[in-house]
Amino acid sequence: MPVKKHDLKNPKKPAGISVWLYLLMAAFLGFIWFTGTSSVKEITWNEFRDEMLMAGDVARVDIVNNLRAEVYIKKDSLQKPQYHDLPSGWFGSDSQAGPHYFFNIGSVEVFHENLKEAQAEMTPDERISVTYSERQNWWTGILAWTFPLILIFAFWYWMWRGSSRARGMGDSFNFGKSKARVIEKGQSSKVTFADVAGLEEAKEEIYELVKFLKDPGKYTRLGAKIPKGILLIGPPGTGKTLLAKAVAGEAGVPFLSLSGSEFIEMFVGVGAARMRDLFEKAKSKAPSIIFIDEIDTIGRARGRASAFQANDERESTLNQLLAELDGFDTDAGVIVLAATNRGDILDPALLRPGRFDRHIHLELPTLAERKAIFDVHIIPIKTSKDVITNTLASQTPGFSGADIANICNEAALIAARREKEAVEKQDFMDAIDRVVGGLEKRSKIISAAEKQRIAFHESGHVLVSWFLPNAHPVQKVSIIPRGRSLGAAWYLPEEHQVITRSEFYDQICTALGGRAAEEVVYGDVSTNALDDLEKVTKLAYNMVLNYGLGGSIRNLSFYDSTGRSENSLQKPYSEKTAERIDEEVQSMVDEAYGDCLRILQDNRESLDRLASELIKKEVIYREELIRIIGKKSPGEKVKEKGAL
Repeated sequence: MPVKKHDLKNPKKPAGISVWLYLLMAAFLGFIWFTGTSSVKEITWNEFRDEMLMAGDVARVDIVNNLRAEVYIKKDSLQKPQYHDLPSGWFGSDSQAGPHYFFNIGSVEVFHENLKEAQAEMTPDERISVTYSERQNWWTGILAWTFPLILIFAFWYWMWRGSSRARGMGDSFNFGKSKARVIEKGQSSKVTFADVAGLEEAKEEIYELVKFLKDPGKYTRLGAKIPKGILLIGPPGTGKTLLAKAVAGEAGVPFLSLSGSEFIEMFVGVGAARMRDLFEKAKSKAPSIIFIDEIDTIGRARGRASAFQANDERESTLNQLLAELDGFDTDAGVIVLAATNRGDILDPALLRPGRFDRHIHLELPTLAERKAIFDVHIIPIKTSKDVITNTLASQTPGFSGADIANICNEAALIAARREKEAVEKQDFMDAIDRVVGGLEKRSKIISAAEKQRIAFHESGHVLVSWFLPNAHPVQKVSIIPRGRSLGAAWYLPEEHQVITRSEFYDQICTALGGRAAEEVVYGDVSTNALDDLEKVTKLAYNMVLNYGLGGSIRNLSFYDSTGRSENSLQKPYSEKTAERIDEEVQSMVDEAYGDCLRILQDNRESLDRLASELIKKEVIYREELIRIIGKKSPGEKVKEKGAL
């Protein structure tokens, strides 16, 4: 793996404190071992009596603490060969003074009896003298109670230091320091605007920052002021972070980036301190750009709930951010970029002019934008001639840029798994199915009866949508288990921004077609419609609650665009209205289910043929559907949906 340039310039410093701590511990262990090691040789009573005492070589014996007898050999006797193996003293000191040997005694009385018996035949001059002494090893006593404390402190320090690194706190004296990643001026970034496809309007608007930083006089001479803050808002995967990285690659000025969660710690005041440090660094490097990803972590709207808290770290961090945005002028050369998926929950004080002046909304890419994104992501992939990005873009409506990148990577993996020389169109189609439906599970054990029921269920979805004028056109149907589903039908929805009431209704009918087919064929229903019913419920309540498309409840919307009522326990409507909403939804679903039953009963032969073909082939494409069912009649309507 190649080493980055900035890694060579700024290598990580070794943890000097930890090294010295380990050395100190080793020194203590060595000292304990050293103090416990003696230059006196241990012997037994028999060796003392037979080889030393009876030979007349003992000068005296010292009884220490009534437990240990230390033997001193006469200087003249030390010249004998049996005493040449005596160990030398500590640090090479002379061991002639003694003691030279020692042995342990059970008790003083027993020792005296044994010694008296051994010297019974000796003359008074030959008998040895016995002395008594008390000793205390102060170093051993001190270490006995200090060393465990040192070990506990060392273990605590090691654990605390590791947890600090895991939280990104690093040194204990750098709690309030910002952990922003800095791309200095002159350092090249791998991402440029050439890598950002499908966001032409957003690129044009945000590129104005780059031009201002490179040539500020072009704007200031006309009295223009560059925005202090630019907020990127959009669904996940639409390229917000990628766009910010492209700014870092194009601007040619220091770029400080970090996530909103990096401001929040368990210690009070750390977030605000890091916010101050971040802006101080940016001002010292001006002109510069600050990028805060997922700003909703600290920028969530303040409400009454925070009033009941003693201290809210997020709120104090937000207050500091607001103060910093007001604290520097537009000519300070510091521009703040931020990205979020939830622009509706941000605090209004953060969004007002003078702070985040410009809001750039990123939407899911259109057909032309998806083609441009595919063109970018297939550059490093070796593809065959049958891969056409126009076709791939038309097969991926509603996909984000991140989804398209994932599809390209999955297609390459599938082709490599099949040992192909190049990625083919079928590999991309399989990758799309893999992303949408999940991994194929052909090994899943399904009985013949269950397989037949699944075939009729999926055939019901297809047949109902086939005869509805506003339903999405079906592309293929499969009864191969994928992910959590046992079968699926793939539709190709039209791309438009406005959805009519009839289109909503036909989507509900299409989702109910599977359960209706089971009732028509078997006279009974199963649990196979769980996902369908979940979709139906959400669609129906959205029609009535949010879009005002109900039958008796019309032109009313209980949708809160600010997002403040998400966690509220109080509903924005009365209990009586809630009952009417439930009745309206149930009535709408019942009527749609009745239409499904009627369509399937009128086309029972087509239902049987389609289910039979599904059991044989498992996957049927649109061309075969036309052959089995017949061409769809675009002008045909089930019934008027105006009066529900």
